[in-house]
Amino acid sequence: MTAPLRVVQVGAGGMGRAWLETVAADPDVELVGVVDLDLDAARAGAALAGAPDLPVDRDLSALIAATGAEAVLDITVPVAHHPVTLEALRAGLPVLGEKPAAQTVAEALALAAAAEATGKLFMVSQSRRYNDQLVAFRQHVRGLGAIGGLSTRFAKAPHFGGFREEMDDVLLLDMAIHAFDSARYVLERDPVSVYCESWNPSWSWYRGDAAAAAVFTFEDDVRYVYDGSWCAPGAETSWNGEWRASGAGGTALWDGDHDPWSDLDGTPGAPTSAPSVGNEIAGSLASFVRAVRSGEVPDGEVHGNVMSLTMVDAAIASARSGRRIVIDEVLEQAHATAIEHEQDPAIRERLTAWGSVRSALASGSPDTAALG
Repeated sequence: MTAPLRVVQVGAGGMGRAWLETVAADPDVELVGVVDLDLDAARAGAALAGAPDLPVDRDLSALIAATGAEAVLDITVPVAHHPVTLEALRAGLPVLGEKPAAQTVAEALALAAAAEATGKLFMVSQSRRYNDQLVAFRQHVRGLGAIGGLSTRFAKAPHFGGFREEMDDVLLLDMAIHAFDSARYVLERDPVSVYCESWNPSWSWYRGDAAAAAVFTFEDDVRYVYDGSWCAPGAETSWNGEWRASGAGGTALWDGDHDPWSDLDGTPGAPTSAPSVGNEIAGSLASFVRAVRSGEVPDGEVHGNVMSLTMVDAAIASARSGRRIVIDEVLEQAHATAIEHEQDPAIRERLTAWGSVRSALASGSPDTAALG
């Protein structure tokens, strides 16, 4: 029997606590330490995971050395994703991090290059991909023939408190990335350009814009439309939103909470079923463990995930400039910024060797094919 994967978790706040409970419930993972700037929060997190005597520290490298950890879970706020993940990769450990990959596309590209330079896996937990209904929806969409458009309507009114209510572009950066990433998954294509408007309704309790509407052009001239609000009380959608795909052969629908269905011009769709992917962060964690153990590149590996964050950055740039934004322009500018700011010679060498950023992200890294 394979021993559980020994992990240190960084971050014991609200989302961190959800992860700690998930880790405690997974027999293939052993929590060996918790890192947080607030040691009381770290101790409370350890207790929540059923291990009140677990080592805690403010210093990730020190705790890695003390515990013999084999992997790191980066469940910090977005601004901390780059330094925490980079520290873990440099320590020689694979990382599973909360979305987004980093606070900016430039930082995410630097982390993709760091994964190449260290030969270690960095997987982003885009947890809402781990939903069997989403997988089934993609199967229905595949049965529609040529696809013309996909849309998501999202309307919720959560009162989080904390950092989200103080974020810039809170809906686009913290929530819309789930829908954008799922759109890439469902369409099996990548975006080309976007036009977006965002705003903050007068009654909003968020500081940053809590509503947005975006139209993306994808490869093959497919359109994806996102209409979302995080301050829309009453008649709320599911957390996954409401989805509609239109193709030459019919339409597929998913309300985000129940099984999807499709209408093939009067005939119910009956697509082939697909294997289960697990459920949200538990599914993401299980996928990470399998990847570390097998060496296979998982869904969410940073090279494949950066484009979802790029969609967010491009949408924000469009909303602020009032013009259509080309995705490759965002990637190339972020690439130049990453090279300019990178201090590590090995990471900079990787970044400069890429050439086309889109091609580099699509091909991934040969050095991470055998993940350790």
